[in-house]
Formats: sequence, C-alpha cells, structure tokens
Amino acid sequence: MKTLKIVLNLGLAALLFWFLARYEQKMRTAAASRDSMSYWAAGKLLVHRQNPYSVADVQRLESGQGYAGKRPLMMRTPPWSVWMTLPEGVLNSYWAWVMWEALLLASLVTSMRISWRLYGDGPRPPKVFVLTGYIFAPVAACLAAGQVGMILLLGITAFFLLEKDHPFWAGAALLLPMAKPHIFMPIWLVLALWVLREKRWALLGGAAAAFLMANCIGLAFDPGIFGHYREMLHQQAIQNEFIPSLSGVIRALFFRRFFWVQFVPMGLGLLWSLWFYWKNRSMWNWPERGLTLLIACVLATPYSWMTDEVVVVPAILQGVLWLHRAKLGWGSRGVILIFVLLDSLLLLMLAARIPLTHASYFWSSVVWCCWYFYAKSFARPASEQQQSAPARAYTVG
Repeated sequence: MKTLKIVLNLGLAALLFWFLARYEQKMRTAAASRDSMSYWAAGKLLVHRQNPYSVADVQRLESGQGYAGKRPLMMRTPPWSVWMTLPEGVLNSYWAWVMWEALLLASLVTSMRISWRLYGDGPRPPKVFVLTGYIFAPVAACLAAGQVGMILLLGITAFFLLEKDHPFWAGAALLLPMAKPHIFMPIWLVLALWVLREKRWALLGGAAAAFLMANCIGLAFDPGIFGHYREMLHQQAIQNEFIPSLSGVIRALFFRRFFWVQFVPMGLGLLWSLWFYWKNRSMWNWPERGLTLLIACVLATPYSWMTDEVVVVPAILQGVLWLHRAKLGWGSRGVILIFVLLDSLLLLMLAARIPLTHASYFWSSVVWCCWYFYAKSFARPASEQQQSAPARAYTVG
C-alpha cells in the first residue's frame, strides 16, 4: 500500500511537471504580473552583484519578461531578506515563479501541521481544520499574488513550536517574519520584554546570529545594499500610496495629507500589547498568547495588504478547533455561516480580479479579529482540556 502511494505521488509530480513545461508560454504572461516577479528581478540582479533595489534595472528585467506596467514591481523588503531571492536569480522568471509557488504551498502545509501539533488533540485533524486552512481568503490572495506572506507565517509557527525546548532555533526562525517587521510590532515589543524578564538569552542569540548572517549575505553580493534600499524607498514614496489596511482607510477618509496618522493604530496596539503582556506575564505561553498578539498585529499595522493577513492562520485554525469541540446551537451556527459567507465574498472578489490595492478589502482584518474572539468565547478552561484530551506536544520529537 505504501509503495502504491509513493508511485502515485511520483506519477502526479511527473504529470504536474509536464503540464508546467507544456504550457509554459501561456502561463508566463500571467506570471509576469505577479509580485513574485519582483523577487525574481531582485535575485537576478543580486546574483550578478548588482543593486537589487535599482528601479531602472528592475523595470528593464520585468519588461523583458512581458510585464506591461509603467511602474516596476519592486521588492520592498529590507536587505536582511534578500537571501531568499538568490535561488530565483539562477532561474528564468517562469520557473522562478513555479519554485516560489511551491515554496509558498510547502510553507502553508508545514504551518498547518505545526498548528495541529500545537492546538490539536488527536492523531489527525478534522476535515474542517484542513479545509479552513486552504479556503482562507488571504491564503488564496497570497498564492495568486506570489507574495511572501506564507513564509512569514512559517517563521511565526516555527517560533511557537520551538521556543520552549529549542530557543536558539526559535530565535533563528524569527528571521522570516523580520522580512516585514512593521507587521509584527506588538510581537517584537512583547518579545523584548519577555526575553529580558525570563532571561532567554539563547533565543536572543539565535535571532541575532540569523539576522547578522542574513545581513552579511546581502552585503557580500551588494556592499552598498543599505544605501540602495533607502534610495528605493525614497523613489517609491510609499507615503503617497493608498494602502487598503484599516489604518490606511482611516487616513484616507479623515487625514489624507498626514502620513503619520497611519501609525496611530500601531501606537495604540503597542500600548495594548504592553497591558496584555503585563496582565498575563506570570502565565505567559507563546503558542496560546501569541495568537492574540497576531490578531493585534494585523489590526494595528500601519500598512499591509490582505496577502499579509495569512499570518493569522494559526489563530483562525485554533478558532475552528474551539468551535468544533463545542456544542453549538442554531444561533452560533448562524454566526459561523456569516463568517463563512464573508470569507467567500473575499474569495469571489479575488476571482473577479479586483486588485488587492482596492479599498474594498480594508475590512478583512476586522473579520478575522471578530472570528477569533467569537470562537475564543467557546474555549474550554485549561483544566477541563487536560482532563478530556491528551497533553499537547510543544516539543520537537
């Protein structure tokens, strides 16, 4: 039986590879407009020891691959994240896109398995757990855009899994979400306080070592990479763009000319996270308390797109398990149906190819927040969970 499964998987892999090769020309055009094109262009420039943040060079490379936009798709993640683009730089744009999508899917599957290990109570997850992970609208958005969100997700879930028994590697895993540090500001603040209070120097050492190595890689390929990054940010003028996050919409509606207004929700989020940590400091547990911080992150971030909201997958899946274990009345089922319909609406908007930069997406983070706290109201006390379910595994076997 196991041999047959292996043969079938190899056959499916071969069929997929044939399909990708057979229809390369047709699919190349669609791939040219994905955000993953910016990672390929940066990787290509970096491999040739050129400036990965050069607007002119990126425009030239992307136009040569069929990209028709007047402004190039630029990689805006900081220099300590460019190491992720190096494998793409040795491939052509199409196969770099294929590899990137495969990496995103692998990150999603791994993160869902880690989530089950942390929050599940049996050998196999229920079907609703798996289905929710795959039909979660930000997952579809991230895959369609070829964005980096699922890699950020992998880093966060790996940190949750490893921080207790393997602190050095847990710290190193945080290099992945550092690719978009502004999204996780409440987590960084609480993490700093927690490390100091608990004296978790090994975790701090792992994060510092990974951060230093990543910067060294960037500098080795482009010694002026930090200056080039600052120049690119100045040229792109992100402060003049409309960003469909909650903070971006607040600014657009009431304070259009004041960029600093987009950081007000982040400031409030940081104050709340301080209160939340201090209240729970004596029983702090990252796999559980970290979920609430993730929700705060996507609500308070000064700028993000729906593709970034994929980082709340563990919180969404934990909510599914809380509700799956509860005895639900018809009213609760009706509320769940509303959340399902809202997620379906976002999926329909994506299918209709409404650009992710459109203002109509701004409410998505509010939905995930409401889902998490509604589901949390059905969570059983820890003592009851210990009596009715096997102990959760927080260690790596």
